[in-house]
Amino acid sequence: MDANKLREELIAYSKEIGIDKIGFTAADTFTELKNRLIRQQELGYQSGFEEPDIEKRVTPSLLLEEPRSIISIALAYPSKMKNRVEGKKGERRGFFSRASWGLDYHHILRDRLKKLEEFILEKVPDARLKSMVDTGELSDRAVAEKAGIGWSGKNCAIITPEFGSYVYLGEMITSIPFEPDQPLEDQCGSCTACLDACPTGALVQGGQINAQHCIAFLTQTKGLIPEEFRDKIGNRVYGCDSCQTSCPKNKGLDFHFHEEMEADPEIAKPLLKPILKLSNREFKNKFGYVAGSWRGRKPIQRNAIIALAHFKDETAIPDLIEVLQNDSGPVLKGTAVWALGKIGGQRAISSLEKARELETDRVVQLEIEKVLDVNKS
Repeated sequence: MDANKLREELIAYSKEIGIDKIGFTAADTFTELKNRLIRQQELGYQSGFEEPDIEKRVTPSLLLEEPRSIISIALAYPSKMKNRVEGKKGERRGFFSRASWGLDYHHILRDRLKKLEEFILEKVPDARLKSMVDTGELSDRAVAEKAGIGWSGKNCAIITPEFGSYVYLGEMITSIPFEPDQPLEDQCGSCTACLDACPTGALVQGGQINAQHCIAFLTQTKGLIPEEFRDKIGNRVYGCDSCQTSCPKNKGLDFHFHEEMEADPEIAKPLLKPILKLSNREFKNKFGYVAGSWRGRKPIQRNAIIALAHFKDETAIPDLIEVLQNDSGPVLKGTAVWALGKIGGQRAISSLEKARELETDRVVQLEIEKVLDVNKS
């Protein structure tokens, strides 16, 4: 096997199957990353969605026997909708972040990686391969940085010279000794646009994020969102793009290379009130194919309630009262209480006074008491 020849053939084939950028790096231990991950863990900055075993995150040899290289791939995604829809009074809309437009990117990247695997195995039948996307053990960004896909920006995203940070990443560990690419020089310079734009200050400093404060993380949690962050979520029902849309390297960039990534505006910018009435089956039928559905219906409904409060949408008061009266759990009920307090008005406050007499859940009771105490003063 001629690894250099196969490398060139792979690069050419990757373009044929819709991979926008491909890079190669050695399958060495990510020593610098290990130190950063340990520090993140010590500070409590991790999201909890990552692989918990740091050794597996930085040691390819724990994931594949005698690995020699890692292939990194990037696919560019759109930053603008082809057909935008706008909300209006009484018909307010939420917003899914760009990484949740179109078909769930995990499926798209796995398809491309599977095709690469088949191509390699046809040439080298005894090759050992292991592919992963996002939920795998390795850090997609760390691999992409080493493989020359882009540099690691202050916004903790990989920024490519061609596509900015609007790229999905995936990788494949291989037993083949491909020649590595050179990492790119950091081009963020003295720019702090992403740090300045972060709504919650989750970007602690360039290249370091406290995931617990990040809106992209908060919108994916299942509990009550801490009150200090609720106002900052705005009308985001999943994810956050502030650290990307503020980046000068992304200015004017918009790529529509992949049909399956195109946004359905009614899904990417959904009407908020109808979300509150969806059953699990209805939610799955409507949103199940997008990445933002992975945590299920309730977090999206909770975020929709926060968005209605953001708009102070008085037409949503009956819907919020219905949630308060009929939902079985404290998260949606407690968030509805807070939203009713934010929207305000006699009907909203009267509904909370009535609920105070009937509510048995202590979490919801505390939310009611906070709102009524504020209104009393």
